[in-house]
Amino acid sequence: MKNTRSSEPYQFSNIRSQNKNEILEDYVEAIQEILQNKGDVKNADLAQHFGVSQATVNKNLKRLISFNLAKSEPYRSIFLTEKGEKLATQSKQKHEIVYNFLIKLGVSRKTAENDSEGIEHHVSDETLKLMKKFK
Repeated sequence: MKNTRSSEPYQFSNIRSQNKNEILEDYVEAIQEILQNKGDVKNADLAQHFGVSQATVNKNLKRLISFNLAKSEPYRSIFLTEKGEKLATQSKQKHEIVYNFLIKLGVSRKTAENDSEGIEHHVSDETLKLMKKFK
C-alpha cells in the first residue's frame, strides 16, 4: 500500500512524542497562571483546574518533578523551576498565537479557545511563525 502525505511512519512517532508532552505543557501553564492569580498552587488547585482527582495530579506532578519542570514538598506550594517557567511561557505564547489566528479566520471565540488548546501542542515552528504574521 502506498503511503499518503499523512501516513509516513515518522509522523506517527512524532505525534506520539508530542502527545507525551501535552500534559506537561498544560500543567506548567496552569501552575504559572494559578501562581499569578493566587500566589501559591496546591494539588487541590490543579485538581479543580483540570477536573481530575488529586491522585491524577500527584502522578502528573511526579512527572513534572522528574523532568525538572516543577518542585514541591509535602503540604507545600508547587513552584516551577526555571525550565518549567520557560516551557509555560512558550506554551502560553503558542496558545495565544493559534487562538488569535483562528479568531482572525472568523472562528468563534469559544471554538477558537477549544481548538487552540489542541493545536498548540502539535503546531510546527514554521506554521506558528506564519500564523503569527497573519493579520
